[in-house]
Amino acid sequence: MGGRHSSTRCQVIYSQFGLAIHQNDHQARRRFVEWAQNEIAVVPDFHKRILFSDEAHFWLNGYVNKQNCRIWSEANPQVYVETPLHPEKLTVWCALWAGGIIGPYFFKNDEGHNVTVNGDRYRAMITNFFIHELNNHDVQELWFQQDGATCHTARATIDLLKDKFGDRLISRFGPVNWPPISCDLLPLDYFL
Repeated sequence: MGGRHSSTRCQVIYSQFGLAIHQNDHQARRRFVEWAQNEIAVVPDFHKRILFSDEAHFWLNGYVNKQNCRIWSEANPQVYVETPLHPEKLTVWCALWAGGIIGPYFFKNDEGHNVTVNGDRYRAMITNFFIHELNNHDVQELWFQQDGATCHTARATIDLLKDKFGDRLISRFGPVNWPPISCDLLPLDYFL
């Protein structure tokens, strides 16, 4: 897939990037989809009872995806754009379900500075924000989904979520296993 400029021989070539999916990943995805179909056969609105959760990163320096910047030229114009090695970013978490959105939650330290997510910070968010927000809803029939990020799947995190949701936890190392590399199954990637 590429384009050709009409007055030159320059051509833009677009690379396609994707995550490697292994045979075991396909099997895990199939098992999850079959499980979900069985749940929907019993409870037709089952999919409306799942709290899907995820984080997103927002770079604060005006970072632009370099795949979106093109210069047409027969000679390299030697354009140089200086970027910091580790630009500041803000990590935001939220959960989406048929009843609405819970969040956003901004990961910051006590001084208000942006921080990365680790197990302790993720559990603090669950305890101090998410569970508090859930108190405004009837959670007896709700399921909670999270991906397989390390901070999500630490034993202390899984235990905390099991205390709240019991067997209604969809997560790597949870009662229902969330399959790896399954962002296409996650509505947050389409609606937020």
